[in-house]
Amino acid sequence: MAVQKKKQPRRSNTIKLKFDTSWTYAPAPESRSVAQIAPEYDLFINGTWQKPSSGEYFDTINPADEKVLSRVAAANEKDVDKAVSAARQAYDKVWRRMPAKERAKYIFRIARMIQEKARELAVIESLDGGKPIRESRDFDVPAAANHFFYYAGWADKLEYAFPNRQCSPLGVAGQIIPWNFPLLMAAWKIAPALATGNTVVLKPAETTPLTALKLAAILQEADLPPGVVNILTGAGATGAAIVNHPDINKIAFTGSTEVGKLIQRAIAGTPKKATLELGGKAANIIFEDAPIDQAVEGVINGIFFNQGHVCCAGSRLYVQESVAAEVIRKLKHRIETLIVGDPLDKNTDIGAINSRQQLDTIHRYLAIGKKEGAEMYESSCALPRKGFFCRPTIFTNVAQSNRIAQEEIFGPVLAILTFRTDDEVIEKANNTPYGLSAGVWTDKGSKIFNMTKRLRAGVVWANTFNKFDPTSPFGGYKESGYGREGGLHGLLPYLSLR
Repeated sequence: MAVQKKKQPRRSNTIKLKFDTSWTYAPAPESRSVAQIAPEYDLFINGTWQKPSSGEYFDTINPADEKVLSRVAAANEKDVDKAVSAARQAYDKVWRRMPAKERAKYIFRIARMIQEKARELAVIESLDGGKPIRESRDFDVPAAANHFFYYAGWADKLEYAFPNRQCSPLGVAGQIIPWNFPLLMAAWKIAPALATGNTVVLKPAETTPLTALKLAAILQEADLPPGVVNILTGAGATGAAIVNHPDINKIAFTGSTEVGKLIQRAIAGTPKKATLELGGKAANIIFEDAPIDQAVEGVINGIFFNQGHVCCAGSRLYVQESVAAEVIRKLKHRIETLIVGDPLDKNTDIGAINSRQQLDTIHRYLAIGKKEGAEMYESSCALPRKGFFCRPTIFTNVAQSNRIAQEEIFGPVLAILTFRTDDEVIEKANNTPYGLSAGVWTDKGSKIFNMTKRLRAGVVWANTFNKFDPTSPFGGYKESGYGREGGLHGLLPYLSLR
């Protein structure tokens, strides 16, 4: 008689893991003692520190605890005129006449001094701007030094950069930089201007002036000839005075699209040249054949590790429908592991939002997203009681027409949309007023080349995101501005070629 065996349950090859995110790291704060911040800063004009004509100063605060870090001079039109006159005199009498190899020595010296003071600069950047010390230490400061190193190498080789052309500098460059990368943006703009023989009047953002002022001290210590670089602090009126000054030859601006349009109108009909690096709403695209875990980490790096404070942040995520559920699940788990807190703690992933005004803007968009019908998921992490902090947030079921998918938020907020075909995602990704950057995740090289040719974005990353190098040009299309900064292309806006 046959014996019937008891049927064994089928064993699954799937391993189910339960993640415990209740553990915490021991605090690992970077010491503030290395940051030498003066209680008050004047304007840096003609190689010396000068009192503002109006006698007015404003506070710059630490967004992590809302305490005042220093008082900073507010420049008016009279101060701008003094700075431009100093820059013009330095251009005519010293800098343009100096042999290029001698200019290169100054630029190289500045780069080395930034390296020597890297720890202090990183701490000041995190104190004044709220970004995690890991980002300031590992990216902002090294990248700033690298830009000076790179353009020091070009200073005496312009005839090789532009063969069979006669190169001459433009004159005085007015440069206005944003609050998200204060030191890096200063280096990004000053280094190519100096390498090509121009002089500079620079205005940092009013909420993050301290590393630019520290850079002024470095320029002074490097014995840069007086007037070659002048640094003026102030708000919008100071920037407008620089843009409208009749003796400025070139405007370089990084900031919002709205202000960029105002600058375009102001210089229309004048001989002033301009490069504008404006807003963005970058599309990060994950195909079903992508390395999913790598892509998820790339998304986290592209929007959350920098708090969404990069104009090229991947704030729109397009995921192919067949892997959308998996990607969303992994993203939700991953943001639960992110640490929001003290920017000076080396464990912190997401620091403080730069200002109360910017935090209010982010909260307004969170309300807009929910009102438009998208589903909001935010990390359950606790936020510090003091300071301007925001939990990392994901929106799903987002429509292409939703404002959170069309407008720049500049915060740790990710809008997720889905697609089925290559053509569909191209149409959706390009359906935005902006065109600064994009990312593509796939294991097919042919698909990468197909996407990069069709995406209307100035920079497209493949299987990575937010990677920068001083040798590579950066800039956008449409309302993301025009002109390129970085690389060989970054020399062109500061030269007249014949």
